[in-house]
Amino acid sequence: MIHFYVYNGDADGLCALQQLRLAEPGDATLVSGVKRDIRLLKRVDAARGDRVTVLDISLDQNRAELQQLLERGVFVRYFDHHFAGELPCSGLLESYIDEAPGVCTSTLVDRYLGGRYRKWAIVAAFGDNLPGIGTDMARNCGIDEATTVTLRMLGTYLNYNAYGDSISDLHFDPKALADAMLPYADPADFVKRSDVYARLSAGYEQDMRKARDLKPMNQVPGAMIVMLPDEPWAKRAIGVYANELIRSAPDSAVAILSPNSRGGYVASVRVPVARAVGADEFCRRFETGGGRKLAGGIDHLPRAEVDHFASAFRACFGISR
Repeated sequence: MIHFYVYNGDADGLCALQQLRLAEPGDATLVSGVKRDIRLLKRVDAARGDRVTVLDISLDQNRAELQQLLERGVFVRYFDHHFAGELPCSGLLESYIDEAPGVCTSTLVDRYLGGRYRKWAIVAAFGDNLPGIGTDMARNCGIDEATTVTLRMLGTYLNYNAYGDSISDLHFDPKALADAMLPYADPADFVKRSDVYARLSAGYEQDMRKARDLKPMNQVPGAMIVMLPDEPWAKRAIGVYANELIRSAPDSAVAILSPNSRGGYVASVRVPVARAVGADEFCRRFETGGGRKLAGGIDHLPRAEVDHFASAFRACFGISR
């Protein structure tokens, strides 16, 4: 029997994976990619009797491949917080899916494991732009302020590492990063003893200095759109920059567009909690869009659709005064 772990290469996917690998040691095959590479089940060559654990990728975006795995007699365990749609009916599917805005995949795994490796779930909450959840979890665990800051920055850096058109844009391949994390039950020890944290910190600071110099392409009350240049640093910064912008302007929806290798754009969208339309609902209006209520994205927005996207974004989230 082969056990496949299929996970998003961002902070949430990595920390969910870390918790399960610590709790369930053994050989496994890792399948991952850049943040936007979520059609990962098509890479899984599993046969009857194999096991697949899926972490932090949309079931709705992998529905056909999931159904094929189930029909082949593969047991699938699915943890996720993105829009899922209707779940396949199969005794081989064990689902832990919660689309509520105050959870991430790592907090679902933390719940599943009874909090055994909660510090990694805290890292993920910070990385997935859930600072209130991360802070509350840290406080409830009795973690001091300095360590909480370290966990917050680790989550931010792990999330930052996931963005790019291809693995070559990243500082670390998500599979190599997962293996580097594995020996550490405590993320604070990972920060102290591995060179990963320092390398990601330096890259993050350099890229974000450039991002912070940019001005919005379009801005109205309640909605902001930023266009990034076609540079590797910008592809890496898009997600964490979107998170930073909505924290600094919590009443404004944020969309960041970055040119991709297909001649169009990647869109990263963040939406305030109180808005009637979520980021996932808005992004699903476009062919390759999806996500969750507070954070969504579009994997490929054709150049010809940019004006339509901008108009729709302003109409949906702009506030009349």
